[in-house]
Amino acid sequence: MASSDPTFDSKRTWRGMALLVAIYLIIVYVIPRPESVKPEGWRLTGIFLATVAGLITQPLPGGALVLMGVTASALFGGLTVEQALMGYADKSVWLVMAAIFISRALVNTGLGRRIALFFVRLFGKTSLGVTYALSLSDMVLAGMIPSNSARSGGIILPIARSISELYGSKPGETSGVLGSFMMTAVYQSVCVTAAMFYTGQASNPLAARMAASFGYNVTWSSWLQATIVPGLVSLFVIPLVVMKLNKPEIIRTPEASAFAARELKGMGPLKHGEKILGFVFVGVCGLWATSSFTKLDITVTALLGVMVLMLTGVLNWDDVKNERTGWDIFVWYGGLIRLSEALNTYGVTKAFAEGVGHMLSGFGWFGLFLIALVIYFYAHYVFASITAHLLSMFPPFLAVLLTKGAPIGMMVFAFACFANFSAGLTNYGTTPTPLFFSQGYVSLKKWWVIGFVISVVNIVIWTTVGFGWWKVIHIW
Repeated sequence: MASSDPTFDSKRTWRGMALLVAIYLIIVYVIPRPESVKPEGWRLTGIFLATVAGLITQPLPGGALVLMGVTASALFGGLTVEQALMGYADKSVWLVMAAIFISRALVNTGLGRRIALFFVRLFGKTSLGVTYALSLSDMVLAGMIPSNSARSGGIILPIARSISELYGSKPGETSGVLGSFMMTAVYQSVCVTAAMFYTGQASNPLAARMAASFGYNVTWSSWLQATIVPGLVSLFVIPLVVMKLNKPEIIRTPEASAFAARELKGMGPLKHGEKILGFVFVGVCGLWATSSFTKLDITVTALLGVMVLMLTGVLNWDDVKNERTGWDIFVWYGGLIRLSEALNTYGVTKAFAEGVGHMLSGFGWFGLFLIALVIYFYAHYVFASITAHLLSMFPPFLAVLLTKGAPIGMMVFAFACFANFSAGLTNYGTTPTPLFFSQGYVSLKKWWVIGFVISVVNIVIWTTVGFGWWKVIHIW
């Protein structure tokens, strides 16, 4: 029977699924099972790793693959169907969903665009200033919008493109006038803002959830406290470095500031919906930041914000129903949380850590940590998803280092943040990357060269300023 989806490639899909089945069979029947892991735990390992491989190769959309993995865990992985579906009741899943619904209101009302235009009007008199303005806009929005593609692709990128075209910079011969610099500098900054907030990127709460399974609690405020200082340093330094690598022909951009002023004037004063949304935005972020004092769960706060928006008509039920990105995240996020938790319950992660720790017994924790961090970072060349990267490498690396006596807070934040930075290496590193690269302003070679240089810059900043700051605030 033919698929109703015209983009469906049956041959590619079945080849991809055959590969995933092969991965499962090799893990379960070829690779020796550790004595401490039960047979059902080893089968679950095969299901989990095959699912992660599917997220990398994409024979089907990620949500469909994870749903298959959840189903297989109930059939072969020793879980009951109730246990397999428990991830969809996890509060961190609903936190992400609520934040995505609020982000939909930010786009619908135009408040997100207004915030970005405000910063451009304020700082946009030079090409460097425009980049800082858009980076600051993305940083502010990252406090609430967990979809970096919605933030940067839906709000930041269109403004960057419009400003480039104001100066006659279009893909092709005129890309170097301004657009090439803007696309590379803004995108590299977006990778940093994604790391700066618990809600900066959809996989950050997943990292926090996995950290909790190791006994380390991460909150919205503790995440921001850890990242604010090194994050601001990176946001300041990165555009300066890109300016050296990809200098635009136009340095002063007074028309960008004037453009933002015109656009803001055209939008008029804050509308009723924007005022309500602004109140909810500030209120929710404030309650998140003070949750350690108020004891109010951050998921309850987020859901309360959604209810206020719905009761005031700023958000309606059709907006919620039609939020396709959010429901897609719900399916794969909830499923992956459950699979990763089950692996930990079966002792698979612990067995891996003990095995690797025995092989690398000659290294102290800090030396092993630096080696692992470099491997972890540059492994992203083979990933097109921060989520797949985190799932495959975060828990085992964390477990190995903890057996060596490494401080858990330092490990959690390092591996969680560095996964976001590594998305800047390639033109496929995370969902927004193709949106920026496909604008046609930057060659593949230049994109990769800039990505590698900025990766070194981020590593230097976060292993010096970052680790030093974490020492000051007693993370390690």
